[in-house]
Amino acid sequence: MGNKNMKLLQTVLGVLGGNAILAFSVAAFIVPHGIIMGGATGIGLLLSRVISLPLSSLILAVNAFLFVWGTLVLGKKFALTTIVSTFAYPAFLSVAQMIPGITELTDNIMLATLYGGVLLGAGIGLIVKVGSSTGGTDILALIFHKWFHIPVAVLLYVVDFLVLGSQIFDSTSEQVLYGILTLVLETVFMNRVMLLGKSQIQLFIIGYGGREQKGVLCVIQNRKLYSVREIVQSIDPKAFITITQINEVSGRGFTMERVYNEKG
Repeated sequence: MGNKNMKLLQTVLGVLGGNAILAFSVAAFIVPHGIIMGGATGIGLLLSRVISLPLSSLILAVNAFLFVWGTLVLGKKFALTTIVSTFAYPAFLSVAQMIPGITELTDNIMLATLYGGVLLGAGIGLIVKVGSSTGGTDILALIFHKWFHIPVAVLLYVVDFLVLGSQIFDSTSEQVLYGILTLVLETVFMNRVMLLGKSQIQLFIIGYGGREQKGVLCVIQNRKLYSVREIVQSIDPKAFITITQINEVSGRGFTMERVYNEKG
């Protein structure tokens, strides 16, 4: 299988896996405890209070509307990266809600918030990690970014909090607080998953002595830190070493080395 086909397969599996995790989280922890949330799911939860339709159908309608609007404004390239999530998530949610006992995994709303927030973040992070989009209200942020040139990250928070705010009048104060906690956990774990496997350790080493010295800057995998420190200290026990955790490294000499070697 060529690199292009492998990349496509990884993308499809990432998007489908991420949406399956999202659907399970909503069906198992969010809906049973009435926890408010942002995004298209939040709009669907709001609409479900006045429209007697399954939540999955309402989310599908919201996603489809935003998808068509986004395609008209943002073009075909946007549509290709978003279409799977737009329709896969409501379908997975419909299936997840039919799993026997899924709404009875816990009767503790704090536990539901913790698991819900972590799984939501993991699902979204997995989708974004493979270069796709979750669709939904993310589309609104992208549209407004194109029109008003406001940073997408800012718009995402604004949209999410507006959706959360629209639900506070029909929710208890605890549901609102748990909803905010869910959003915070979702954001934290989304970032963690996006950087999963990319973080490395950076070392800056200067030899000890009474004259000018050259420094050595290197990047290593986390698991190699102990052995590298042992080697340095065996050569120069007084060497000055700084150790920094970095989120991502790329380029020839690190991530491109394997590709270069494979090509000969």
